Amino acid sequence: MNDYIGLVFIFIGVLFELFGCIGLLRLPDMYNRLQAATKCVTLGTCGIMFGIFLMQGFNEIGVKALVAVPLIFITSPTAAHALARGAHIAGVRLWQKSVCDRYEDDKKHMGKEKPAP
Repeated sequence: MNDYIGLVFIFIGVLFELFGCIGLLRLPDMYNRLQAATKCVTLGTCGIMFGIFLMQGFNEIGVKALVAVPLIFITSPTAAHALARGAHIAGVRLWQKSVCDRYEDDKKHMGKEKPAP
């Protein structure tokens, strides 16, 4: 039974990976592509790893796959945020139909705060 549930998690993970690849091709700018790739690939890779754990159990391969899941959940979004922040600082432009730019808003409001007493 664990093998079938593991295959379902692996299949769902592969679908997330596929959607991430489609997002890389279809979305208009670097920031949108990074967001799609990070969310889809994070969930996809974690789904695949959890499926491997369910299929393998508590042996060497299964435990390594299970340990990889929280590491991917922590490092992938953090790395994507650092890439997006660095790209914005470097001057990579947003898509012309973008609605808001939170990083630019933060820059404008940084100098307007009152100093602490």
